[in-house]
Amino acid sequence: MSFWEYLQDRQDLLLFLGFMHLSMVVQCLIVATVIALILAALAYRNETAVSVANAVSAAGLTIPSFALLAILVAATGFGIAPAVIALTFYAVLPILRNSVVGLAGVDRKLVDAAQGMGMSRMRILARVELPLAWPVVIAGVRVSSAMIMGIAAITAYVQGAGLGGEIFSGLSRLGGANAFNSTLAGTLGIAVLALLLDLALRGVGRLTTSRGIRI
Repeated sequence: MSFWEYLQDRQDLLLFLGFMHLSMVVQCLIVATVIALILAALAYRNETAVSVANAVSAAGLTIPSFALLAILVAATGFGIAPAVIALTFYAVLPILRNSVVGLAGVDRKLVDAAQGMGMSRMRILARVELPLAWPVVIAGVRVSSAMIMGIAAITAYVQGAGLGGEIFSGLSRLGGANAFNSTLAGTLGIAVLALLLDLALRGVGRLTTSRGIRI
């Protein structure tokens, strides 16, 4: 059958797999953002901690996703758990790097002025530093979303949820009936989801960024 006929025939399944794929990515992205912001808040005032955070971010991205998944499968078994842990790990790295850079780059004069007004360190972080660093943080979130959207497909090897199963199912049957259609449907579905999520995050960034510092 043609690709269009394949999409019509498996429409419900593809929509369900796409929803599962997007849901897993978004949930991991939220958890990763919280983790990265907490770590950045603890590190950004200390130059040594900033250097360590940047080094860890750079080193973590060099770990092959297949290798990490293999280690996690040995520890947790097949299923959603290794997929979620791997996606969260990779998502944290760009967000952590951008969060540290953004917070460390806030003008010290503004921080001193806030201190002079009697604001506590936590209030300065929440009311001054984080809002000013937010565009840089959101940029890191967008990078992470695009990256783990693709890595989520690879988690099909450990029985993770999503469209990756369609891709690898087609590749394993290459030359067989609908093998190409299956691979193409999964690949295009992930590309579309990545674009939609990036547009959504861009909108969230604009809505949550103070007007005075919007780019």
